[in-house]
Amino acid sequence: MIRTMLALALALLLVLPVQAEEAKPDDQAKSEQVRIEQIVRDYLMRHPEVIVEALEEMQRRAEVAERERTSAMIAAHMTQLDDPTGRFVAGNPDGDVTVVEFFDYRCGYCKRAFPSLMEAIHKDGNVRLVFKEFPILGEDSVLAARGALAAAKQDRYYDMHVALMQERGSYTEDRILAVARDLGLDAATLKADMQSPEVDAAISRNYTLARTLKITGTPGFIIGDQVVPGAISTEQMLSLIAKARDARG
Repeated sequence: MIRTMLALALALLLVLPVQAEEAKPDDQAKSEQVRIEQIVRDYLMRHPEVIVEALEEMQRRAEVAERERTSAMIAAHMTQLDDPTGRFVAGNPDGDVTVVEFFDYRCGYCKRAFPSLMEAIHKDGNVRLVFKEFPILGEDSVLAARGALAAAKQDRYYDMHVALMQERGSYTEDRILAVARDLGLDAATLKADMQSPEVDAAISRNYTLARTLKITGTPGFIIGDQVVPGAISTEQMLSLIAKARDARG
């Protein structure tokens, strides 16, 4: 308690000199201020760890506030984060926990994390996984995202997603169309749909969502009420899913 009061007094001292000058206090007030300053300084010289504790507490409160802000933003945008059409959903469509992944087909971390992600979803068995195209690594990324989103119009998004995740190297239109043909899709229709306003709008919405939730890299996951940046292992994913389920009660 004393340490907290002294830390507060130290903070107030940063303001007091300015206030004292403006109010032009009498000699008694000046003397009292000097006395308080000396008490605080003497204590801090003997216990410098108080400053560290105060800074750590300030950081802790800032982190709590940020988590609460993120949780509120996720709740406010859950309709946009989810996919009521079911076209971009894997796992259990009726799962009690929703995991949202923002990804880029050219992201090496996304490719390496994909098997672990799908293993976790399979092991849990009660997770609804929603994919969000977030092409941030250049024109090839955008082109691949267009190809996957266009495949959804033929009800083959997941197949195209898996195929593109397994591809290596650059993504050209010819290569994407070849992947589509290998999957039995209508390549001519896919090519036309890749440039559709619907595909443009989907990518734009995902950019906006990511920016709102401060997702700046890939992969970025929404698990329960928190944002989880970067690739994570199967075990980490299962643990976070379990925590999200427990939080739901």
